[in-house]
Amino acid sequence: MNTKLLAAGLACIASQAAAETPTLTVLTYDSFTSEWGPGPAIEKGFEASCGCDVKFISAGDGAALLARVKLEGKDSKADVVVGLDTNLTADASATGLFAPVAAQPNSLPVPFSDANFIPFDWGYFAFVYDKTKVAVAPTSFAELAASDLKVVIEDPRSSTPGLGLVLWVKDAYGDKAPQIWADLADNIITVTPGWSEAYGMFTEGQADMVLSYTTSPAYHLIAEQDDTKAAAAFTEGHYMQVEVAGKLASSQQPALADQFLAYLTSDAAQSVLITTNWMYPAKTPAEGLPKGFETLVQPAKSLLMTAADAEAARAPAIAEWQAALSK
Repeated sequence: MNTKLLAAGLACIASQAAAETPTLTVLTYDSFTSEWGPGPAIEKGFEASCGCDVKFISAGDGAALLARVKLEGKDSKADVVVGLDTNLTADASATGLFAPVAAQPNSLPVPFSDANFIPFDWGYFAFVYDKTKVAVAPTSFAELAASDLKVVIEDPRSSTPGLGLVLWVKDAYGDKAPQIWADLADNIITVTPGWSEAYGMFTEGQADMVLSYTTSPAYHLIAEQDDTKAAAAFTEGHYMQVEVAGKLASSQQPALADQFLAYLTSDAAQSVLITTNWMYPAKTPAEGLPKGFETLVQPAKSLLMTAADAEAARAPAIAEWQAALSK
């Protein structure tokens, strides 16, 4: 047998198989694709049924995704975008770059209706602290500002948590928001581009508190058996985040994109998201929430602007934040 011919033939078959396997390209944020994030398990689970290859492209934090989509326009190589939230969906839809998607069932605590996006998880923004280092946690923005606590937050221009924070302050305080930011300015030791950098600084002991989620302590409790982390409950209420996914109109794999979006709300994917993205599921799986989630802070008041109101408030809220921190 001519081994060279055999090798060439096998290589040809492998090449043809690769060419026949469609690729679904998913644009998402950095922590989603990390080894400890949901990306690897979501990829494996979907590939098991789709007969395709899932390729993730990461682009910083959530708000940076929309900037990249706008920059690339119809030339984007992505089929699906995972990680925008309802504070950005009005702006995203206005670009005309997203295609309508089939609504998926959900168990969100608020009504959700958007022709171009499906929710895949949700949570409440909160300041997380270490109970062994912070004896008495602040119960409001005013108490935080009056304290000596040092906090790290994310940039609202590139990060969805950062944007959520400025809208949280705006929603809770309205015209008094600039004063709140002025009072908080000396507590903020740095502003990071995204959540991963900020949370890393906190866990390394460089800050007393970090802007994150009420669900973040669940990671430490469940994954690390560490019950020292907690979220401060604020009397003003807590601003919600609903994370969404959408299909680009320029997608070369629209049918696969639809299948992927449906998969995100399946029990298999939702179970993965709970304990890798550490958020509440958009659709509670049959087995419910893992043990430990019942210990989390439950805000007395939920805050959330409509997509249209969030879009109208975004630029003024960011301007107020910038003005206070630049002094």
